[in-house]
Formats: sequence, structure tokens, C-alpha cells
Amino acid sequence: MSKKTDTVSRRKFLKGSALAATGAAAATVAAPHVAKAATTLKVQAAWGGGIFLEMAQDYVNRVNKMSGGAMKIDLLGVGAVVKTAEMQTAVHKGVLDGAHMVTAYWYSKSPVASLFGTGPCFGWSANELMGWIAYGGGKELYYELMHDKLKLDLVGFFTGPMPAQPLGWFKEQIKDSSQMKGLKYRTVGLAADVLQEMGMSVVQLPGGEIQPAMKSGLIDAAEFNNPTADKDFGMQDVSKHYHLGSFHQSQECFEVIFNKTLFDNLGEEQRSILEYASEAASTDMAWKAMERYSADLVVLKEKFGVNVYRTPDSVMKDQLKAWDVVVDRISKEDPFFKKVIDSQMAWAKRHGAYALNNAPDYRGAYEHYFGKL
Repeated sequence: MSKKTDTVSRRKFLKGSALAATGAAAATVAAPHVAKAATTLKVQAAWGGGIFLEMAQDYVNRVNKMSGGAMKIDLLGVGAVVKTAEMQTAVHKGVLDGAHMVTAYWYSKSPVASLFGTGPCFGWSANELMGWIAYGGGKELYYELMHDKLKLDLVGFFTGPMPAQPLGWFKEQIKDSSQMKGLKYRTVGLAADVLQEMGMSVVQLPGGEIQPAMKSGLIDAAEFNNPTADKDFGMQDVSKHYHLGSFHQSQECFEVIFNKTLFDNLGEEQRSILEYASEAASTDMAWKAMERYSADLVVLKEKFGVNVYRTPDSVMKDQLKAWDVVVDRISKEDPFFKKVIDSQMAWAKRHGAYALNNAPDYRGAYEHYFGKL
């Protein structure tokens, strides 16, 4: 090849490279226009503040980061568009794109809803409940309930296994189950049926109304969920008697729902992000709860003078007996309720035979190093 020909070839190459670079630069400049066209979802949370709203935001942050600008969730606080009791219906109708809540909040549509978060304890925890949902047939039963039974245009994911919820706050120390009879008590879901069976008068109130209700005497005792949320509500200002351990809500998790028609019309990558972000947030929430709940329990005791007790075994045994009555009654009324209960019991029996026999005595190890609790 001649020198002249070589020079012309190099000029053509450089000219082509320059055009390619210009195209790449144009694509870079155009990127913000893609971001502006991103899918934006309006999701309302059932939480007005505190650690639950923070955990809802943790899920949203993961979705927004993982989507790289192609999708964005705007998180709305409690009551921003509709009341908490209306959130599921609003998502079904497309008034909201999604919601962050718990299944007990749509318990009025079907008692089966409570089995996906506030059902009976078969020796399992919330994390194991989520194991049943993911791999033990629970997901299929969940969609059978929502799609076939209730005809709801929804898709949902479970996230955030919650530690067993404390029995809660009372005006005096509860030493025996008999002390609970006749007390006006706040809880939600099937737990209301269980504690009514134990002789309590149950009031179902949203979280923000619990402390004022106890302060005014509308209720005598209450539970919400955990030491951090309870402290944020100011429960230590209306009671100094806090009881840990209970079977009324011993395995619960968050539910994130989306309008199914909207969800189905998203791209495969966007749908995957919404689903798998719930798993990532679930792990983070479990770790965060370990840190925050234990630290705030110390604050309640040392700063606010709260007396913390382990709920007596007599109370928890009577709770299990009450669960038996409630489950038997509803199972006779609702064959689908029984179908879900049977699935849960079969899975919990098999898994529990491994997990409970395999678990060492963690309390014994703790007390070996730190003394009696």
C-alpha cells in the first residue's frame, strides 16, 4: 500500500471514529430524556412515621436504585390518598399503584387473610411462615384467595419477618391469665377473636390512636408490634408494665401489593426488581430489627423506668387453647380457611421436626455468659 493510500485510509477511519464518538455523546446527552420517561408508581404505606415507614422506604430505595432510573416509586404516608382500611381496594381499582401494609388490615374481607401474618402458631416464626409462603404452597393459596375467592386485581410480595409481638402494655403486671378477663384491649386480625375467647373486650384501632386511647381510658391495655414502635408512640407515658412474649401475633410480615394489570404491563426487568427488592429489604429489615428493638428496650427500661416482664406461661397456654377454639370454629364455617390451615400445619410439622430438634439451647448459652434473664 502506498503512503498516500495509507493516509487516506487513516483519514476515513478517524472520520468514522469521530462520527461514532459523536453518536455516543448524543446518546449520553439523550439519557436524561429516558429518565424523565421512567415508570413512576404511587405506593401508599399504612404507616405515618416511625420504624415501619422507614422500613417501607428501605424497600422503595432498593427498587429505585436497582432500576437505574427506568422505574421510580413515590412513597406516600398513611392516609395520603385513602384510609388504611381502603388501601387494598384502592390498589385493586387502580386509584393507587401499590401499597405497603400487613394482611391483617384486610381481614374484614376474609379471615383467611390473617393466616398470612397473624394466624396461629404451630411452633414456627415469621421467617418460617415466609418459608411456607415461598416454598410450601403458601404463595399459591395466597393467589387463590386474592384472585379466585376475592376477585382482586392484585399481585403481592411478602417481606420483613417480624419478631413475635409482645403481649403489650398493661396497668399492672400480669401474673396470671385470669387478670386479663374483662380488660379492654387493642389488637387486630384473628388475634382479636383469640383474645375475646380468653374473656377480653377487644378494640381494633390503628397504631396512631393506641396511646391516646389508653391515656383517656378507652382501653385498659394494648399491643402494637415492637419496642421501637411502642416507644415512638409514647406507650411508656401511659404504662410502666410491658410484657414480652405472646402467641397472639407470633409470626407476621409486611405485604407489598401492586395493581396486577399495571404490574403485568411492566417490562420483565421491572417486574423482577419489584419482586426481588422485597427479598433484599426483608433481609435488611431482620438485621435492623435486631439492632433497634433491643437497643430501644434498654432505653425503655433505663430512661423511662419501664418494667419489662416475660409473659407468664399460663397466659400463653390459654392463648393456644383459644386459638384451637377459633380455628376450629372458622374451619367449620369456611372450607378454604381449613385448606390453608391444613397446608400450614403439614409444613410446620415437617419443618419443625428438623428445626426444633436441631436448635441448641440458646437461652442456656446466653445465661452461661451473661447470667439469668
